[in-house]
Amino acid sequence: METVLEKQKLDANLGMKIGDRVRVKTSVVVYHHPEHRGTGFDIKDSEGEVMNIVTQWQDRPVSANLPILVKFGKKFKAHLREDELEILS
Repeated sequence: METVLEKQKLDANLGMKIGDRVRVKTSVVVYHHPEHRGTGFDIKDSEGEVMNIVTQWQDRPVSANLPILVKFGKKFKAHLREDELEILS
């Protein structure tokens, strides 16, 4: 089980936290968008909310390639890197 201190250590290098409003600042093409399923769809300039920062899997620390889970709408979520996002004030 993860303690608060361990979570802070794992998230220390990230400037984002759960609940932050973010915008995709680089071109990111996804193929799982509900309105464009199966075709490439660029989510640049899309805004969403950080839902989770992946630091653990089955109670073990991990270093995920795309650690930030962002929810863009009712049906669409995507995992992204911190350098693809900007925090909105």
